[in-house]
Amino acid sequence: MVIPLPPEDRSLSPHTGWTRAHWEAVADGLLAAVGPYRSPDGALIRLPGRASRSGCDALEGYARTFLLAAFRVAGGGPPALLTPYAEGLAAGPDVWEPIADRSQPMVEAASIALGLWLTRERLWDALPDRDRERVAGYLAGALRHEPVDNNWHLFPVMVGGFLAAAGFETAAAGAAVERGLARIEDWYAGDGWYRDGDVPSFDHYNGWAMHLYPVLYHLLSGSPPGEHGERLREFLRGYALTFGADGGMLCHGRSLTYRFASAAPLFAGALAGVTPLTPGQTRRAASGVLRYFLDRGALSAGGLLTLGYLGPHEPTLQPYSGSASPYWASKAFLGLLLPPDHPVWTDPEEPGPEGAAALPGPGLVVTNAGGVGRLLNHGSRHHPGDPLYDRVSYSTRTGPTGGEDTADNHCGVLGEDGSVTARGEFRPLGAGVLGDAAWAASENGHLRSLSVTRGRVEVHAHVAAPGSRLRATGWALPDATATVGGASVTVRAPGGLTSALTRLHGHAEPSAEPAPAGTAFGSRASVPALTFTAETGRIVYASVLTDGPAPDLPLVEFTGDLVLTWPDATRTVFAADLTPLPAP
Repeated sequence: MVIPLPPEDRSLSPHTGWTRAHWEAVADGLLAAVGPYRSPDGALIRLPGRASRSGCDALEGYARTFLLAAFRVAGGGPPALLTPYAEGLAAGPDVWEPIADRSQPMVEAASIALGLWLTRERLWDALPDRDRERVAGYLAGALRHEPVDNNWHLFPVMVGGFLAAAGFETAAAGAAVERGLARIEDWYAGDGWYRDGDVPSFDHYNGWAMHLYPVLYHLLSGSPPGEHGERLREFLRGYALTFGADGGMLCHGRSLTYRFASAAPLFAGALAGVTPLTPGQTRRAASGVLRYFLDRGALSAGGLLTLGYLGPHEPTLQPYSGSASPYWASKAFLGLLLPPDHPVWTDPEEPGPEGAAALPGPGLVVTNAGGVGRLLNHGSRHHPGDPLYDRVSYSTRTGPTGGEDTADNHCGVLGEDGSVTARGEFRPLGAGVLGDAAWAASENGHLRSLSVTRGRVEVHAHVAAPGSRLRATGWALPDATATVGGASVTVRAPGGLTSALTRLHGHAEPSAEPAPAGTAFGSRASVPALTFTAETGRIVYASVLTDGPAPDLPLVEFTGDLVLTWPDATRTVFAADLTPLPAP
C-alpha cells in the first residue's frame, strides 16, 4: 500500500492493528492522490481510466472526494482540505453537467449537498452570497427532476434536507424529502431489508444507500431517526454476520467497486445509537474491511482507487462504472464523525458475531462460521442471468464465475447438448430457523430448491421432474487443484481454502469443471460439480467452504419426508415438497 500509516496498535486493536489514526491517514492519502487530477478552477477531478456510461466522471471525481474531505474535516481534520473544493464551488455551476431526469449529476448532487451540510459553518457560510445562490440553484435541479425509481429517490432527500437547512427553496426541498422517504416505504420487505426498487434486488445498497441516507438526514436535520433507526438496528443484526474474519465482505450484488463503503452502515448505527453491535465489534468489522481491500490491490501505484474488486477486475463492473466511481467508498469515513473519545475508537476490538440469521422478508439466510461470511440467496435477483445475483450461495472468500464459464453454486437441468438451464426468474418460498439450522427455499420453472445451513455445512436439496439429469456446482476457487472420487469432489486453492461438494442422496458423478476466466479472486478457477441422474426427481448434496478440517456431514433420508440427521444426532425435517416440519 502506498499510503504512509502510523504503527499498528495490537493492544487496542488485536485483530486489525488499526486505530482512528489509520483511518485519518488513509483519508488524507486518498485525498492527496487525487490532487494532481484537479482542474485549474477546482471544480472537476478527471481521474485516469475508463469513462462511465454517463460521461460525468470529472464531476464524480469532485463530488465523491469532496464527501471524503467533508467527513475528515467535520471529524476534526485540517480545514485546509476543504480549500480546493471551496474554490471549485465558484466555477462548478458553469462546468458541471446539468441535473436532468434520471441523470448521473443527481447522484453527485447528493454528495455535494451532504458535504456542504457536514461542513456548513466552515465552508458554506463563508462563501460569497453569489456563490451560495448559484450552487443552491444548481443543486435544486435535483428537486425538480425524476430520479431512477430505486435508491435514487434518496438523492433528492439529501439535497432537499441541505437546501431547507440553508434556507433555499424550502417548500420544494421539504416536498422532495417527504416524497423520497415515502417512496422507499413501498420497498421495505421486512427484517431490516429494502428492495432496491420494484425488483427484488437485495444487496449492499441496503447498507450504503437505503439505510445510510435516511439516518444521515435525521442526524443532520435534528429529527429523531424513529422507524428508520429501528430498521437499521434490525438490518445490522444480520448484516454484521456478512464480514469474514479476514475483513472480507460478501462478493454479491452490483457496484462492488465501492468496496469498503460497506462499512458505512456499521458507523451509521453507532452514530444514531441504534446498533446491536458493541463498539469493539463495530470498529473491528469496519477497520477489517478497509484494511482488507487496501492490503489486496484496491489502490494503484499512485494511490488511486482502481476499478474492480481486490484489484482491477472488469467483470465486477457495470456500464455506469467510471474512473471516479470507486470513490463512493468515501462513505466508509462516516465513522470519523464519531469523536476520538467515542467507545468505537477507544474500546478494544472484539470478534464479530457468529451464527446464522434467517431473513424471510428478503428470502435470505446470512451466516458466519469458521471465519467465513456466507449468504444463501433465495430471494435476491436483479436481471436474470446476472452472476452477481442469481447464484444460490455467496461468500466473503469467493466470487461468482461469469461469461461462458461453468456457473458456480448453481443447480439446473442438464440438456442433451451439455447445456444447463439457468436459474432465471425464481420465486422465494420462505426462510426460517429450525433449532440451530437456518433454511431458505425458492422455485423456478425447473426446480424447487431448499438450502439448509448449520455451522460450516450447507445442504442443498432440489426436486425436479422424475428422470431428470441435473448438474449441481459449488464454490469456485482460482488456481485450485482437484480431487475427484466416490461421492465427492474437492478443489483446494494454494492457500489451503477448500471447496467440497458431496452427494448425499441420488446417483451422481463428480467432476471438477474449469472456469478459465476465473472470479474476482483470480483466474483459472476450478468448480466442483456433481452430475445427477434423479430417478425420483429428488437430489441432496452438501457444499462446504473452509480452510480448516473438513466438517462431518449429515445423513439424509429422503423416502417420504426429507430428514437430515446431523453428526450430534440432531434432526432437521422437511416435507417431500421441501417445506419445513416440526422436529420429530
